[in-house]
Amino acid sequence: MLRTLPLNDGHTIPQLGYGVHRIPPVDTQAAVEAAFEVGYRHIDTATIYRNEAGVGAAVRASGIDRSELFITTKLWNTDQGYDTALEACERSLELLGLDYLDLYLIHWAQPGLGKYRQSWDALLELRERGLVRSVGVSNFTEQQLDDLKDSGVVPAVHQLELHPSFNQAQMRRANSDRGIITEPWAPLGVGDDLKDQTIVDIAEARGVDAGAVVIAWHLAHGMVPLPKTVTPTRLTSNFAAQELQLNPDEVAAIDALTRADGRRGPDPAEGDLGAPIYSDRRSFRG
Repeated sequence: MLRTLPLNDGHTIPQLGYGVHRIPPVDTQAAVEAAFEVGYRHIDTATIYRNEAGVGAAVRASGIDRSELFITTKLWNTDQGYDTALEACERSLELLGLDYLDLYLIHWAQPGLGKYRQSWDALLELRERGLVRSVGVSNFTEQQLDDLKDSGVVPAVHQLELHPSFNQAQMRRANSDRGIITEPWAPLGVGDDLKDQTIVDIAEARGVDAGAVVIAWHLAHGMVPLPKTVTPTRLTSNFAAQELQLNPDEVAAIDALTRADGRRGPDPAEGDLGAPIYSDRRSFRG
C-alpha cells in the first residue's frame, strides 16, 4: 500500500514514485504498465525525456481511475517564459492524453535566461485554470526558491539530485523550513551507493537488497524518492521498501556516507546547463 504525504497546497503525494528518465519512448508504455501492476501510482516524466506519450498510453491501458494516479511532468528550459510555458504544458497534456497534471515542475532555473520567475507565474495560471493541481520546481538553489516569494505561493515540491553519497542536508532543511517536500532524483546514486559496505551490511542483516535499504532511508527522512528500473524483481523490491522501517542507528549510518564530491549531475549553483553536453536531450541528466 502506498504511503502518502500532505503537500502545502492541500493535496497529497504518494511517497514513492516511479521515474521514467532514460527509458526509451518505445519501451515506456510497457515499463509504466509493469509499475502499475506492482502497485505504483505515482509516475514522474518530463518533456525532455520524450516519453510522455508512452506514460499516457500506459495510463489509458491500465484502466485505473484517474483519481488514483499522480502524474508529474516538467517544463523544459527552452520553453521557459510566460506564454511559452503555458503552451508547453498544454502540449504535454495532449501527449499524455490527460485533462490535468497532478504536479508540474520547472525543470531547471536557468538563471541566464532570466525567465524562471515568468515561468512560475505561468505555472500559477495553469493551476488557476485547473490544468495543474500542484506546482513546484526542480534543481533550484535556495536563493532561487526565495525569488518566488513575492508570488505568494511556495512550491509544493522541490525535485533535486539526492542520494546517500550526496544527501543535501542543507537543501533538505531549506525545503523543510519553507514547507516544501523534497523529491530526490537519482535516489540510488546511479547505482554507486548500492555497493557501499554500510548499506550492504544493513541489507544483509535485514534480508533485503541494497536498493530497498536506500529507498527506506529516503522514506525515513520524509522524502519522495523516484527510483527507475525496468527489472521486474527490482521494481517489486523497490515498492516493498515502503514496509522496511530502518532504526535510528541505521539511518544515521547512511547519513554519514555523504561526501563533498558526491554530486553526479550538474550543480544548479553554477548557472545554466552548458552546451554541448546538456543541449542534446539524449545526454540530459535529472
